[in-house]
Amino acid sequence: MERKRTSVGLDVHARSVRACGLDGVTGEVFERQLTPDCGELLGWLGSLPGPVAVSYEAGPTGFGLARFLAGEGIDCRVAAPSKLQRPSGDRVKTDRRDARHLARLVHLGEIVAVTVPSVGQEAARDLVRAREDVRRDLLAARHRLSKLLLRQGIVYYGGKPWTANHDRWLQARRRLAVFDQPGLGLAFDIAYDTVLATLARRDRLDAAIAEMATEGDYAPVVTRLGCLRGVSTLTGFGLAVEIGDWQRLSGRSIGAYLGLVPTESSSGQSRSQGSITKTGNAHARRLLIEAAWHHRRPNRPSVVLRRRQDKASPAARDRGQRGNRRLHARWARFDARHKLPVVANTAIARELAGWCWSLAVLDDD
Repeated sequence: MERKRTSVGLDVHARSVRACGLDGVTGEVFERQLTPDCGELLGWLGSLPGPVAVSYEAGPTGFGLARFLAGEGIDCRVAAPSKLQRPSGDRVKTDRRDARHLARLVHLGEIVAVTVPSVGQEAARDLVRAREDVRRDLLAARHRLSKLLLRQGIVYYGGKPWTANHDRWLQARRRLAVFDQPGLGLAFDIAYDTVLATLARRDRLDAAIAEMATEGDYAPVVTRLGCLRGVSTLTGFGLAVEIGDWQRLSGRSIGAYLGLVPTESSSGQSRSQGSITKTGNAHARRLLIEAAWHHRRPNRPSVVLRRRQDKASPAARDRGQRGNRRLHARWARFDARHKLPVVANTAIARELAGWCWSLAVLDDD
């Protein structure tokens, strides 16, 4: 952050904003309790000795304030909460102290800023996260329905559950005498209707995502990412909107950005590594972890994968095929060493992130 005369830290909440300004020339401190109204905040910032640099923590209030201040020509950075340096002995946390701490970090140039997404990118990200919420809702609804039947001793043995055959079987169970009880029959109807309603919500979101992935700004990246096994349209679109600008990363740094590198505690000649850091974007990390499992099976491209690859350029198709072969070969080596599958899959996901990056930044020309 470029050094400004007045450094301002904001502790932003839904109904209040605690502000602290630090004049870098005179050392004077300006403090104010404000409302979240952007006009009131802009008026207070205008009363401070300029130029002004502002920072606040990323949080549930979003990026609207940062976009507003940037539109008014004010240098505003959204600080990464995990990167805010705080003394280990500091056990008192208040809004005033948080605002003062941010103002000091701005003055020292120690703010590690997160990337502020555009309005369109944030809208697409909300769509993907809504789909993820529905996925969890559907899992819970199906669980409740199956356990309701299990308590009555009714279990499905006709093959894979939650298929068309299973749905017909569920409808037939409703006619059993055990569900003639008014309370139990109503409980079954509510649980079954919840599953159907959640499925309809999921299908609506899938249709919207498929349209944006094939016709929007993310279509080229999604098409190239689709050359990798396990990276379908939904996964590719999710990675594209969660990561946003792939150019700010590299093949080596994307693993750390997504929290897929091991923790480390080294001192002197000793070095100790533990589980992955799990920092960064948890949504993108989950997508990569799930996609990595697909590379354990033999590398035989399916019809669906071939169709995705046919839409991509020859360069992207070739790179995707090389990535698929290498990732499966690594899985085979892990299995030969009897590596714990969940540990091996995390290592595969870390390398898969690098292959995704190489395809995302690939020039098709």
